[in-house]
Parts: sequence; C-alpha cells; structure tokens
Amino acid sequence: MRIDIDAFNVLQVLVEEGSFAKASERLHKAQSAVSYQVKKLEQHLGVTLFNRDHYRAELTPEGKVILAEGQRLLQHLANIEHLASRFSQGWEPKLELVIDGALPMEPIMTALKRMSEHNIPTKVQLNMEFLGGVQHRFERDQADLMLVKDYRTGPSYHPKPLPTITSVLVASSQHPLSLLKEISLPELQQHVELTIEDSSPGKRDRDEMQFGGDKVFYLSGFIMKKNALLKGLGFGWMPDFLIAEELRQGQLIEVDFIGGNRFSFTPQLVSTLERPLGRAGQLFTELILEEFAQYQLQHQSGLSGAGLG
Repeated sequence: MRIDIDAFNVLQVLVEEGSFAKASERLHKAQSAVSYQVKKLEQHLGVTLFNRDHYRAELTPEGKVILAEGQRLLQHLANIEHLASRFSQGWEPKLELVIDGALPMEPIMTALKRMSEHNIPTKVQLNMEFLGGVQHRFERDQADLMLVKDYRTGPSYHPKPLPTITSVLVASSQHPLSLLKEISLPELQQHVELTIEDSSPGKRDRDEMQFGGDKVFYLSGFIMKKNALLKGLGFGWMPDFLIAEELRQGQLIEVDFIGGNRFSFTPQLVSTLERPLGRAGQLFTELILEEFAQYQLQHQSGLSGAGLG
C-alpha cells in the first residue's frame, strides 16, 4: 500500500486547528473521513501519530518527526509542480556553457547574475577550456553554447560575433627582451616562450601564434601565465584586458618584435541547430551580447584614458 500524500496535509491542519471537528470543517470533509485518513496512515506506518487521550489533537513525539518529514515531502512535490509548470512554458531543465579561458569573465558573470534574477528553473553549468578544448567539450558533452576564440565551423553551427579582443606580446620590465628594440624572430626564439596548453585530448601540433622556438613552457591558464610573466620567466601573448594595469604601471612591457606585438580576434557565441536553444539559452544569448557590448565600451574608454587605446 502506498502512502497517502494528502494525509500529511491533514496532519498539518489537525495540529493547527487542534481538533478533528475543526480540521474537518476547514478541509471540507466529514470528521469520520479525516479520522479514517489519519488512522489509515498510522496503520500503514505502524506508528501512533496522535495522542487521543488529550482534549486537543496533539502529535506524539514520533508523530512530530513524521509530520516534519511529510512537510518536506509536500514542499518537494510543490517544487516539482512549479518546475513542471515552468518547463511547460519552454524553460529547459539544464543549460550547459563552454567558455574559452581567453575571454573576459566579467561580462559572462554579469550576464549570469542578471539571468538568475529572472528566477528561472533552469540549472546552469559553466565549463572552462582552452583552444581546441572548447569545441571538443562542446561536442563531447552536447553542450548548448560555446564562447570560443576559434573553432571548426559546420553547417549546423549558428555563430554570433562578440566584440573584438586584442592580445599583446609582453614580457616583464626586468626581462632581457625589455631592453631590446626591433627584435628578430631568431632573437625572440632564444628566450622562453610562455603559452597556454590546448585542453583538448587531440592537441594541435602548435598554436598558430607560437613562435616555433625550443624553449616553450605550457601553462594551464592565463592567471598562471600572468604570474609567470611578472616573475620574468619568459615572454608571451596576453589578452589586453588582463594586463591593462600592469602595462600602465610598467610591470609588463610590449615586446618590440619586428613581426608585430599585437593581434586581434573576434570571439563567437556558438549554438548548434541540432540542439535548439530553449528560453534560458535564448535569454542568456541576449544578455551575453548586451554585456559584452557594454564591456567593450567600458574597456575602450579605460584604455583611451590610460593612453593604451
């Protein structure tokens, strides 16, 4: 015999009203029906829930524990009904995002914060990868969206461009490269190059922006790379938004490489037609485009004010 879930609601009303008569009136049921429902639950559980020796309907110690658990169960059921209602309105149960670590986190976090204010039922999972690892994770996990620096396109992919990001070739002001001008490729290759490791299982032979020297240190993220640069361990490319303050203060300097010390790329927000976005995915897309546009304006204003634009 299954437990009558509604019996827990009857228990709650009984406790609040203090008598079977008042409880039956509030529940719009015959008193005999209320008594039978409680008795049936007691028989099923093998526990006496109410002390019937008192004038008021009082729970036994065991009854108090059972009612507390029943209230939790009723709340869970109410949550399920609420979620089902929201899902029926087009909200997907889960939204999975894969993000390239070369992109700024501030607009992404702001978009997620704004999204949370909508009180939607969708669970959001955020994963960070690097280089080819972004698309690999996107395809392997069948994620919903990827914010990616570069990717292999296909007929089912639906990209939306994000504002352009600039990377700068830098080294510590204490590094030997800081003293050189018009540095040639062979001169650059004599020093340790710091780069980010591709997080995909089938790593590329070499990132197209690497310089081809024998002295290469692979790091697992840009925070680690930034610290290594500041320590004077080597030189390398860094997104300008991560090192604006260090450039202003002179802790890092732009390497005077004859082949150029800046390059720009246009990241993409990519979904796939094979997995159409639900309402949460569409909302996040709208918010992330707004936040990246706002971030670009603020960043450009900051760089211009510092003389770095």
